Amino acid sequence: MTRDPVAKLLLFGATGDLAQRMLLPSLYALHADQLLPDDLQIIGAARHGHSDDEYRAFAKKALDEFLPDDRQDEGAIGSFLDRLHFQPTDLSDPGSYAALAEKVGDISGGLAIYLSTAPSLFEAAIEGLAKVGLAGDTVRVGLEKPLGYDLATSREINDAVAAAFPEERTFRIDHYLGKETVQNILALRFGNSFFEPVWNAQGIDNVQITIAETVGLEERAGYYESAGAPPARPFRRW
Repeated sequence: MTRDPVAKLLLFGATGDLAQRMLLPSLYALHADQLLPDDLQIIGAARHGHSDDEYRAFAKKALDEFLPDDRQDEGAIGSFLDRLHFQPTDLSDPGSYAALAEKVGDISGGLAIYLSTAPSLFEAAIEGLAKVGLAGDTVRVGLEKPLGYDLATSREINDAVAAAFPEERTFRIDHYLGKETVQNILALRFGNSFFEPVWNAQGIDNVQITIAETVGLEERAGYYESAGAPPARPFRRW
């Protein structure tokens, strides 16, 4: 099995909370462990008007705050920051995409696009990317959850994505599914002789899942106003 090459990563939502806490530290960890292509360039895009150097300073601050102490390495951080570039982009403005395409440049070596944005912007983003040639055969796209606000909007987003990207180059992502506790649920359910016979609708009245966060809404109230954050409650019989 061979992997399609990727020479550039275009990260939308590059100044958001997820980028600061998860994406930039994770990309740095891959870089430090020499798991990124040597020539990979990372282009951040968001509404903020950063220059390349300003975005590198922004990323450095995020790494200083969110990297574990044992992963701090000034040499590795410096070489990682050299990979970073930035293009101010308003996904709701069709005029933003031409400048973005110019910043990205040649995509013949492979381009991966990561949409870490509000689902209300997915359709506009996909359409804008396609119009400026950033949806060709060498491009793949990842969409971070939530993929819509309900079934109807989810279908609309999937239809818009399918019009520009074939299924084999489309990746729908929920970063919570990669967390260790979630990954271990299947092993706990099917690999445990005590639970396996009784973990079913006859043996369980309801399921309650509580995920305790270490931070509050911070500056994300606007996101939760639209996406929702339901209170903990039981899911009734399966």
